[in-house]
Amino acid sequence: MAEMVNVAVDAMGGDNAPGEIVKGAVEAVNEDRRVKVFLVGREPVIREELKKYTYPAEQLEIVHAEEVIDTGEPPVMAIRRKKDSSIVKAMYMVKEGQCDALVSAGSTGAVLVGGQVIVGRIKGVERPPLAPIIPNAEGVSLLLDCGANVDARPSQLLQFAKMGSVYMESVLGVKNPRVGLVNIGVEEEKGNALTRETYPLLQSCPEINFIGNVEARDIPAGVADVLVCEAFAGNIVLKMLEGVSDVLIKKIKGGMMSSLRSKIGALLVKPALKKTLKGFSTEEYGGAPLLGLNGLVVKTHGSSKAIEIRHSILQCIAFKEQNINEKIKEQIVLED
Repeated sequence: MAEMVNVAVDAMGGDNAPGEIVKGAVEAVNEDRRVKVFLVGREPVIREELKKYTYPAEQLEIVHAEEVIDTGEPPVMAIRRKKDSSIVKAMYMVKEGQCDALVSAGSTGAVLVGGQVIVGRIKGVERPPLAPIIPNAEGVSLLLDCGANVDARPSQLLQFAKMGSVYMESVLGVKNPRVGLVNIGVEEEKGNALTRETYPLLQSCPEINFIGNVEARDIPAGVADVLVCEAFAGNIVLKMLEGVSDVLIKKIKGGMMSSLRSKIGALLVKPALKKTLKGFSTEEYGGAPLLGLNGLVVKTHGSSKAIEIRHSILQCIAFKEQNINEKIKEQIVLED
């Protein structure tokens, strides 16, 4: 029997906590017997939510934490002062080996700071990147960084490329993933100082399949499996894709309800359309792992619903079973 994967879930983090967080945790344990969830937060509130559901009791446990770190709080100060907060307690559960992973929809700043200060970086990793999976015409791509390192160095982008390649190949099964450097043109000499200095490092790295520069307009077409950039550009790419996706889905649905004829047509195409639109929903792919830490930390959207929490918890299973951290360590050691 496979070893149980223990996941600490910040039950108090996010706009829809604790209701949607608890619901997503219940859905995860009901779906997969390999995962045990530790709901970290205010026990009376969590227990009240759990009364709504049926689930295997041995796969779900509550860990009481009285405090909550709010989104607007300075992250460093909050991590230091609120030792009994759901994020901090969950981080220590990963650090001390009680849990393999943490999932949180709470304060991004607190998750990033806690990941580095409490869980800690793998030796040799310069900066851990946030790496969300984004949908495209061919399937999905991994975008890193999207929020952790606004100012990055070429050597760090090289590490992002290596860690992203490991994740795509081991977790998502993409063989020899194509690595693209997000830039304003495909020519080697295009871009700012960072991209121009990073290009030759990626080009000369034998551990990755570097295909060159990738323009933003080509990202939705799926030209690369791993998209490398610093967090300023990455966050703009991510937010733009999410915004355009939401608008298109709303426009399509609105157009189909605009007349009797379109409503009849909508009934005929509904099954195929629903399947297609589902593939472009970011909720289907879980949260963004903070790669390069001694344990897995997954950050989900602050507005996460149960479906995203469920997928985020379940993605932790593949991370552990494929020994992602060990593979990342091997790649980083090759640099020395």
